[in-house]
Amino acid sequence: MKIGLIMEGGAMRGMFTAGVIDVLMEAGVSFDGAIGVSAGAVFGCNYKSRQIGRVIRYNKAYCQDPRYVSFRSLLKTGDIYGEQFCYHELPDRLDPFDVKTYAENPMNFYVVCTDADTGKAVYHNCLKGDAEDIQWMRASASMPALSRFVKLDSYSLSDGGTADSIPVRFFESIGYDRNVVILTQPEGYVKKPNQLLPLLRILLWKNPALIHALENRHERYNETLAYIREQERSGNLLVIRPEAPLNIGAVERHPEELERVYQIGRKEGEKRLREVKKFQPSFF
Repeated sequence: MKIGLIMEGGAMRGMFTAGVIDVLMEAGVSFDGAIGVSAGAVFGCNYKSRQIGRVIRYNKAYCQDPRYVSFRSLLKTGDIYGEQFCYHELPDRLDPFDVKTYAENPMNFYVVCTDADTGKAVYHNCLKGDAEDIQWMRASASMPALSRFVKLDSYSLSDGGTADSIPVRFFESIGYDRNVVILTQPEGYVKKPNQLLPLLRILLWKNPALIHALENRHERYNETLAYIREQERSGNLLVIRPEAPLNIGAVERHPEELERVYQIGRKEGEKRLREVKKFQPSFF
């Protein structure tokens, strides 16, 4: 039996996930594998590097730095989250990513991206945490029209949430029998069609398959939520979600708001910690 951790995206709703995983790491909870989508990838990778507190620390430190996130960066580089700063300067120098611990940790860490040419999901196991793996994580979090496509292998890659926002079925398909799922929306949430689709159709006109995937994303997402509820009732999944909407945007420049959502995640993680331990045979 393999135990997995699945982390949804949601931009700065990912501060909730950061709070939950810090509590799990502090308690010594381990998984055979983890998979992250978008913010779940770029924040969740710290589980494998065992860097408790790193996500909230660097986000609060640099959320007001235009090199980190700004519309100036978007206009200048094509990335609202600055590629050079976020994926080079920050992990290499300012708040170093522990590549050695990451590589030595036997836990697999997968990310989900979307192939911009086909609109299909691409799943990648980031084994080393090196510069190439960081680019796979970046690709998973590259929001359509707000980020450039990331060229890796033979792919042009975009935000993984477009094709597979909550990759429960993928993890089950590769042998993860029991999974802890961290969602960033509360119980009862129903995704609606993207209100920016008219603009996205114009900006992404060269990528019709990606547009089609964006048009139907809400249907796939809601169907996956229904499947998650079914598996949760059967005891195959343990789901951790906020009790109420987090009310935080994709870009948040106020450190206190990041801290607020992070603390909500910590409280939920602490509340569910005993259940998580019981869910894992190794803790019996």
